[in-house]
Amino acid sequence: MHAELLLDNQICFRLYTASRLITQAYTPMFTELGITYPQYLVLMVLWEKDCQPVNDIAHRLLLETNTVTPLLQRMEKQGLVVRQRGQEDKRQQLVSLTEKGRALEEEAYNVVPSRMGAALRACPLKIDDYEHLAAELDALIASLKK
Repeated sequence: MHAELLLDNQICFRLYTASRLITQAYTPMFTELGITYPQYLVLMVLWEKDCQPVNDIAHRLLLETNTVTPLLQRMEKQGLVVRQRGQEDKRQQLVSLTEKGRALEEEAYNVVPSRMGAALRACPLKIDDYEHLAAELDALIASLKK
């Protein structure tokens, strides 16, 4: 067996597992809010800046437009967002929050940070470790995006 092919030597497996377990920790909160993790990501983008083109949302999430479009369609059916054609460029589709989507920000704020904070405080990492890890992951992502 080649050492390069051992599962324990794969950074990708660690990243995949950590991502899956963190997403799993979010699941009860999102179930309570009536959304999924990908929908939460879209909502966070729109809470930062409402009324954005689909392409901008996809770019911010490092996803393809054809991945984001069905997600937005489901969110529209749930009454969280509305999609409309751009005024200047009819090919462009703008996504805006509905009142329900805006109200969900406050609900999420009251649930997600405190519960995830408690879950992460149960881990042996310190705040500085998380900040360092975030910076390292940002550098990795930036490098791999090229």
